Amino acid sequence: MLIFQSNLIEWYQKNQRDLPWRSDKNPYHIWLSEVILQQTRVDQGMDYYYRFVERWPDIFSLATDDEQNVLKMWQGLGYYSRARNLLKCAIQIVEQYNGVFPDEIEKLKKLSGIGDYTAAAIVSIAYNKPYAVVDGNVYRVLSRLFEIDTPINSTKGKKQFAALAQEILFEANPGIFNQAMMEFGALQCVPNKPNCAVCPLRELCLAFKNKTVANFPVKTRNIKIRERHFNYILFILEQNDEHYTYIHKRETNDIWKNLYDFFLIETEKTVTVEALLHQKEFVNLLKNNPFELLNVSTIYTHKLSHQTLKTQFLVVRIKKKIVFTSINKLSLIKISELGKFPLPRLLEKYLNENNTMYH
Repeated sequence: MLIFQSNLIEWYQKNQRDLPWRSDKNPYHIWLSEVILQQTRVDQGMDYYYRFVERWPDIFSLATDDEQNVLKMWQGLGYYSRARNLLKCAIQIVEQYNGVFPDEIEKLKKLSGIGDYTAAAIVSIAYNKPYAVVDGNVYRVLSRLFEIDTPINSTKGKKQFAALAQEILFEANPGIFNQAMMEFGALQCVPNKPNCAVCPLRELCLAFKNKTVANFPVKTRNIKIRERHFNYILFILEQNDEHYTYIHKRETNDIWKNLYDFFLIETEKTVTVEALLHQKEFVNLLKNNPFELLNVSTIYTHKLSHQTLKTQFLVVRIKKKIVFTSINKLSLIKISELGKFPLPRLLEKYLNENNTMYH
């Protein structure tokens, strides 16, 4: 085991990337980076990390800001519950611990958005506590090293890999060892076609010995992808040489909670424009308000972890304001102010591709 640990750490010291959150052991920086990188590649997440640290240099500045600003800064990263929990966690740390991250793993795990992995990363890297981290990279490295065919997304697999990671942890310096394990999986023991010929652990790797590297890790595939059909109506209202539109804040426990979108009609399948304009929701909303259909987009396919969205956008010019009701919950804003609101990436993509249409 000592040979494995020393070889891995030696590799890490020679090959580690120069990442900003590694320059110190500030738990705020470690926490922020881990939350951003949970479902995001390092090359994409780096810019977000810099923006967050510049906007909120410490936990106090983050905790006292508004959720809409946090969601706007997060826009494009997806999995928006991470952003909501980020703010909740910051508030909890300020209120419960006077802005100091606790160094006890069980206290950390009681905070919003912090699970086993993030808690272990914080206490091991910031406080040198002997807790192993297990992320996707670690799963891959361990499954190949020990040729473990237990599915990594099964309850049994998660327990087995967590116990193994703890067993091989280099307790004299758990922070460096944990970072080395994650970095090794990210740079060397990569998912597809790893360069085993130059791997410093190949003599210890059962999968390399048995030529089964491509078979690991094992993952069960029982996730059912739901297909949904979204039809967005982007209303254009011209008044006093200014262009307005209506937006809606998504407040239910569905995708994109607390982000903004346009008036939405969800259908069971893709429908024609004519059928859409005769939908009860559209007819009841406009009533006797004259309208003109300006544009119909192509179908946008947007894939989420468990859903695929088939979406079309209709641009409709109206002559007078829509009567506000508690049902439609629409807010009238200037189109020029759309950029101030946190929008789902799908809507941002559509607007970027059609930005000349609304001026």
